[in-house]
Amino acid sequence: MLKKFNPAADYQPESFSFADQAAVDEIIARYPKGRQQSATMPLLDLAQRQVAETGPFGDLPTGGGWIPRAAMDEIADIVGVPPIKVYEVATFYSMYNLEPVGKYLIQFCGTTPCWLCGSAPVMEIVEKELGIGHGETSKDGYFTLMEVECLGACSNAPMIQVNDLFYEDLTPEKMLEILNSLKKDEIPAHGPQNGRRAAMALSGPTTLEEQAKKAGVL
Repeated sequence: MLKKFNPAADYQPESFSFADQAAVDEIIARYPKGRQQSATMPLLDLAQRQVAETGPFGDLPTGGGWIPRAAMDEIADIVGVPPIKVYEVATFYSMYNLEPVGKYLIQFCGTTPCWLCGSAPVMEIVEKELGIGHGETSKDGYFTLMEVECLGACSNAPMIQVNDLFYEDLTPEKMLEILNSLKKDEIPAHGPQNGRRAAMALSGPTTLEEQAKKAGVL
């Protein structure tokens, strides 16, 4: 996936500082002395979540989590590496957003299992309802749509990830319900949307049934 990263864009803030120094210190302390660069990835995640919590910069209509260049420069200074080393990590991994995204980032799995199980009509209802395509953000700043590689819930295909939550066993109708809830800032119940429990068969456990009864699954 080709990631967009414009370090000189108008939306880039001039500076960034971590709001929770205790969280930064805790992350650094996880690694042996002299190996602070290993904290790069969790610090990137911390920065992205801070941006999501504090809202957009300046006049940006979007309020989702992303990592400004200034945050990457700050992380480079904290872990003692050239900024390019942090840029390399941030541009490689798909979970880091390097430009503003909507309040609700919809990551749509379009790989083979989801496609075979009907992801195309689910995606079509999203595009029609929001008026956006892949990599675009709705005009109100609420939604960004991205197609991504496998999200690891193949048995419950088709599925999407909205921020940190998985929504599985989707239909176009159920997808529309989810969108309507998010438009009202109501977070719908995540997980399987068809009554399935976790990733088991719809008919219930097919093995270890006695253990399932003891665990309260049946």
